[in-house]
Amino acid sequence: MAKRKIGQNFLINHEVAEREIDYACPNKDDIVLEIGPGKGILTKKLAEKVKQVIAVEIDAKLVRKLKENLPNNVELIHADILKIDFDTLPAFNKIVSNLPFQISSPFTFKLLNHSFSKAILIYQKDFAERMIAEKGFKKYSRLSVGIYYKTHCRILETVSKEFFNPIPKVDSAIVELIPRKKPPFDVIDEKYFFNVVAKLFSQRRKKIKNILYDKYEHLKNVKYIDCRVEELSPEQIGKLCDFLFKIDYRP
Repeated sequence: MAKRKIGQNFLINHEVAEREIDYACPNKDDIVLEIGPGKGILTKKLAEKVKQVIAVEIDAKLVRKLKENLPNNVELIHADILKIDFDTLPAFNKIVSNLPFQISSPFTFKLLNHSFSKAILIYQKDFAERMIAEKGFKKYSRLSVGIYYKTHCRILETVSKEFFNPIPKVDSAIVELIPRKKPPFDVIDEKYFFNVVAKLFSQRRKKIKNILYDKYEHLKNVKYIDCRVEELSPEQIGKLCDFLFKIDYRP
């Protein structure tokens, strides 16, 4: 029985699982991280094509069942992935997972701060669309900016909700993430940049001058201070953050 409170919707379509793995371009040198192996449909197929699978599962009952029939090159870890320091796991270079929907956002932001070569992940379709949204669109968000800054991201295909059990309310999508070798624009301080991005999008319907009212005198000549953050490109947000950084940390 799936536990909805932890986002369990098990993939039951083998063709989707095989395509998901193919997108990852697996080889015998890969060590792959899988989050939420569930009943093991993806885990077993991955294990046939890679050196090792690190499977992290939060559900103790599923862990007990999985231990009975997983290949020897699968290391099964009973834990909450959001509470694990990735550096304590065996070194992995790829991630292939059908993510529990509830952890999509925190897991993705956590992943963006870790080194990997490619991730192939199944998300809710709406979340996937927010990942690649551009300025001016309703789904443009803090997530969109972070993904654009850190990775090359694309939606590879839509996955029908009928391919999961229990059937979720919405369709899903397979997403590819490949880390950028270099960000598409420079900022003075990345941590400061992401903090400002989070602040601005938390009040996205306000004009920027009303969010940053305490700094307005220093920013009144910035041409997009009368805009809302959803109207700015990531590059423009980066320039604004650099202005703010110089104000906050001026000699």
